[in-house]
Amino acid sequence: MNMQTTVAWTEIPVSSIDKAVTFYNAALDWQMTTDTSGPMPMAVFKGGEETVGGHLFEGEPAQGGGGPRVHIAVETKLEDAVKRWERAGGKVICDPVTIPVGRFVYATDPDGNTLGLFEHKD
Repeated sequence: MNMQTTVAWTEIPVSSIDKAVTFYNAALDWQMTTDTSGPMPMAVFKGGEETVGGHLFEGEPAQGGGGPRVHIAVETKLEDAVKRWERAGGKVICDPVTIPVGRFVYATDPDGNTLGLFEHKD
């Protein structure tokens, strides 16, 4: 049986790659840098090509919370991730939702993109 993942890559459009890298690094405790080796600057998520990943790029952010939802796995307790997200300038837009495999919240970045912050169940 082919165990290839369904989602191959994700992209989050942002208005300024520099501002977005600063925000996501602070909010998620990452160390992304901007890669300018390709046709457009981008910043690859933590995990790079070893996981189903993605990147930030300068583009048109979804307006009004629309567009696909990317859920980012956090390495800390969800409450700690929420505090970092808000301190960095993002907003959390719902209470934690518990599902069999963990918990998540929906949150918006400074460009208005809506993402899920996901904590795996121990």
